[in-house]
Amino acid sequence: MKYTPDKITSLEPNEIFVFGSNEAGIHGAGAALLARQKFGAVLGQGFGLYGQSFAIPTKNYYIHTLPINKIKTYVDHFLVFAQGHTHLTFYVTQIGCGLAGHSPSHIAPLFKEISTNVILSKVFHDIINK
Repeated sequence: MKYTPDKITSLEPNEIFVFGSNEAGIHGAGAALLARQKFGAVLGQGFGLYGQSFAIPTKNYYIHTLPINKIKTYVDHFLVFAQGHTHLTFYVTQIGCGLAGHSPSHIAPLFKEISTNVILSKVFHDIINK
């Protein structure tokens, strides 16, 4: 089984770093800052594919944590996108579990129905496959 590495420092051309963002697209800390500095995330773009990064909001425009149902809406849109872009491999970090403060047990089930080109952290994978 393949898992998202705990620390991603480089990507192959067809690989995408999926990270937790905010709706304002500030990308100022955590994985979002890494995405901006190394993988092409764009300031002001809180959702979607930019460079080798894909932003999924876990916080709102005012940097308050989003409820799970709102994050689920963004995750669902991401999963549809990934299904339509099977030539890319998406490495999903533990979005929503750092600065947003959600537990992996609440976020992981949002990724239960993934296509084969979406790679999860071992933590998310283990929670889904209990």
